[in-house]
Amino acid sequence: MNVFDWLSNMDMPSEDHFNIAEIRFKNGRKDFYRNSDHISLHTGDAVVVEAMTGHHIGYVSMQGELVRLQMQKKKVANDDEIKKIYRVAHTKDLEKFEEVKNRELPSLYHAREVIRKMNLGMKLSDVEFQADNTKAVFYYSADERVDFRELIKVLASEFKVRVEMRQISLRQEAGRLGGIGVCGRELCCSTWLSDFKNVATSAARYQNLSLNPSKLSGQCGRLKCCLNYELETYMEALKFIPDVEAPLLTEKGEARLQKTDIFRKIMWFAYKEENNWYALNVDRVNEILTMNRAGKKPASLELDLEEVKIPIATLNSDLENLDRKFQNKNRNKNRNKNRGGRGDSRNPNQKNSGNQGPNQNRKNPNPNNPNNQNRPNPNRGK
Repeated sequence: MNVFDWLSNMDMPSEDHFNIAEIRFKNGRKDFYRNSDHISLHTGDAVVVEAMTGHHIGYVSMQGELVRLQMQKKKVANDDEIKKIYRVAHTKDLEKFEEVKNRELPSLYHAREVIRKMNLGMKLSDVEFQADNTKAVFYYSADERVDFRELIKVLASEFKVRVEMRQISLRQEAGRLGGIGVCGRELCCSTWLSDFKNVATSAARYQNLSLNPSKLSGQCGRLKCCLNYELETYMEALKFIPDVEAPLLTEKGEARLQKTDIFRKIMWFAYKEENNWYALNVDRVNEILTMNRAGKKPASLELDLEEVKIPIATLNSDLENLDRKFQNKNRNKNRNKNRGGRGDSRNPNQKNSGNQGPNQNRKNPNPNNPNNQNRPNPNRGK
């Protein structure tokens, strides 16, 4: 995930510059490295960093005071053992790293074949080779404990590298693979979410969601992490919603709860013999519950219905405005048609010119008129 440095436009004292940078690796994996040599770095630079054995190449994702805040969030102390940044990666380093990365996909397929032959209950999802081609980390998921000691020996002898097997959860696996959720956005686990909390089915019940596993499950096969995002808000709003377990007793009959709008504090009830739903606010529901506990019954649920009455004059004025709008529209259409008809009924002997003036529709002068005798006849000589 890319990080926006909102402190980049601020002038920070050079002597107090924080010398730890956050480095990003494959599939968004990040770690902190110390810039002991005070190398001039910029966000996005490829750097050679220290590894357990040898070196690796990553990209600078964050530096400066933001790293200090990020370390506090992840509870990493400044005096902890933090690996070192060696230098900015050269062209030869990047070319060799590209050759090493080209080994990852064939190695992944081959390792899956070996796992299938050894009949191990594990799912291999990804592999990451170190930049110096001395180590390979295989990421897998499994429901039970797996003895992969023999597998490590086989893979190490075939790939000629040091092999490390690292187990990840199904949510972490989905985050490494990436994808698009049903919301149309990139998966949270592959962009910004790093703390995977437990998601229970009660989160869906509190939010009045249908308990459909296909809709509540994410691409990892587990309940969606986003079910926890608004859970606290729903829990706070549910404090004002009465708990209706038994039907409401009225003289008209028993009314059972059908639906609850938590934020609007409206509850819908329906009689057993009817198909209509009646909307009641929580105050009315509490009132009926209190009456039922005292052995009393209200006449019906309709007493709480509040109908919105709209004046008839307002409705009539709206209809008149709408009719007037359509009448004006039809009148303009007829006017345009009449103009087009008059334009086509011109004298056939008149020349059609696109540069005619405003008197283009004027009739020919009458030759019998004494006032027009001195005017030349346009049809003379034809």
